[in-house]
Amino acid sequence: MFQEFSAKSSPANGPVRLAALRREIGRAGLDGFIVPRADAFQGEYVAESDARLGWLTGFTGSAGFCIALADRAGVFIDGRYRVQVRAEVDLAAFTPVPWPEVKPGPWLREQMPQGGAVGFDPWLHTRREIEELAKALAGSGITLVESRNLVNAIWTDRPAPPRAPARIHPAEFAGEDSATKRRRLGAAIATGGARTAVLTLPDSIAWLLNIRGADIPRNPVVQAFALLDSTGGLALFADPAKFDAALLAHLGPEVRLAPFDAFGEALTDLAGPVQVDPATAPLAVWRLLEAAGIPAIAGEDPCIAAKARKNPAEVAGMEAAHLRDAAALAEFLAWVDAEAPKGGLTEIDVVTRLEDCRRATGVLLDISFDTICGAGPNGAIVHYRVTEDTNRAVTPGELLLVDSGAQYPDGTTDITRTLAVGPVRDDARAPFTRVLRGMIAVARARWPRGLAGRDLDALARAPLWQAGLDYDHGTGHGVGAALCVHEGPARISRISDVTLAPGMILSDEPGYYREGAFGIRIENLLLIEEAPKLGDGRDHLCFRTLTWVPIDRRLILAEMLSTEERAWLDAYHAEVLARVAPLVSAPTRAWLEAACAPL
Repeated sequence: MFQEFSAKSSPANGPVRLAALRREIGRAGLDGFIVPRADAFQGEYVAESDARLGWLTGFTGSAGFCIALADRAGVFIDGRYRVQVRAEVDLAAFTPVPWPEVKPGPWLREQMPQGGAVGFDPWLHTRREIEELAKALAGSGITLVESRNLVNAIWTDRPAPPRAPARIHPAEFAGEDSATKRRRLGAAIATGGARTAVLTLPDSIAWLLNIRGADIPRNPVVQAFALLDSTGGLALFADPAKFDAALLAHLGPEVRLAPFDAFGEALTDLAGPVQVDPATAPLAVWRLLEAAGIPAIAGEDPCIAAKARKNPAEVAGMEAAHLRDAAALAEFLAWVDAEAPKGGLTEIDVVTRLEDCRRATGVLLDISFDTICGAGPNGAIVHYRVTEDTNRAVTPGELLLVDSGAQYPDGTTDITRTLAVGPVRDDARAPFTRVLRGMIAVARARWPRGLAGRDLDALARAPLWQAGLDYDHGTGHGVGAALCVHEGPARISRISDVTLAPGMILSDEPGYYREGAFGIRIENLLLIEEAPKLGDGRDHLCFRTLTWVPIDRRLILAEMLSTEERAWLDAYHAEVLARVAPLVSAPTRAWLEAACAPL
């Protein structure tokens, strides 16, 4: 099994560890210390050796941070984790803070009215993040102090950094060789006035070099930094033990591999100007360049936008992966439909069976994130992870929410389905149908070129808003091609101003969560394409669906759907049947025919 079910933290550890951190804060002459979720690579998912926030507080979510002061420790969490955090931290020691509604600057002003010094590790925060916080604290008497990492000082049994081997990502899936990518991006660096660009995002480096790794669970990346020069040459800083002879040959003579610890010295030897991304690179990178007198210019990581726009080979790989995954999901859903109404299944049983179905493809490399399988009230915990302690029975008459994905050699998948287990509870049908209507609205959208994700977000929420309902997470995130399941820069969110462009792949996943009762989410992945010309021929974009898995018709109130929505759903199910039925067993084919019948 890729997924394991032991509890990764305990609320009971929090008070002792917080007390130790406060002693260290005092020794450092500080009044507080910021503990982020992020590592030096600014990843959403981190290695065990970098899971400082979880180790300190017990909170295991993928986003958030803690600010520890002498008399208060706030754990800042967004809408996905408002329920989860209360179960994972000791509430007598840590105070959940709703973020971003409450930002760290105003919170610190309120908690430290007399001022004080708050420390942070400059390797774990970006320049933009610290500049925004400093601006919010201007005139407060509160100063931000760059510090050694105080959590490291008390984490005596900290795990070793990962040393998983790297591997070649085949050209048939990459669609463009690394040298061509590097020269193309190098030319763009020169056009922007820089001689070198600093790369600190492992998924950028993996995409650029056509390599993959296993340093971070569920994310096929190698922990590394890199320096890309304007001619396409690249210095790669990573553990050399991860690279065998075949991989070094794949990288070629223009890529120079050095130990990770050599990165700082290499920075100070550069001839400027050096391009650094203020939104992704650690503040420490800027400080090293400043100390060496090397001019640095702010510029986005040159890989980010290029990586987001998938080429034809990457699209073809994602299509193949999604069709393969759809067949595995069909086998799984047929099994759930047959077994769950009998009683006796647990959430762990469901997660295990789903992974088995994916393993049966013969090409599963990993799951793309820990499966979210919430039965009944656990479905209302947006990013719920089942453990042996929380494992709940799948009970007839309840809803079952399953959000999962897979990593295949050719693509990455992410899909959510909400299922009725036995008799359907009547109070779930209306909100389920509203979530479905929002999901269909995004899938059917056409929009003028130049718009951003924030311009589409309301399409998914409008049916819920009409009933006074909403959800506290974004509507969609970018997805990598055989890479990270959460990929920037584009997303469908009310705060996203990144222009949407052809080749981007986004999730479409509105939801509704009734705490203590159930959760509902429906998710497909969508590819942005140029839309066929209509009307006066304006330049529009549209989505093409990549996910082919039935949506539970038993939960739909058909009378709430418009004619167009019903037509979309029936056409979608007809396409699911046509694509997937030839790939599954005879019993699953019979189940699929019933599940895909016209509404």
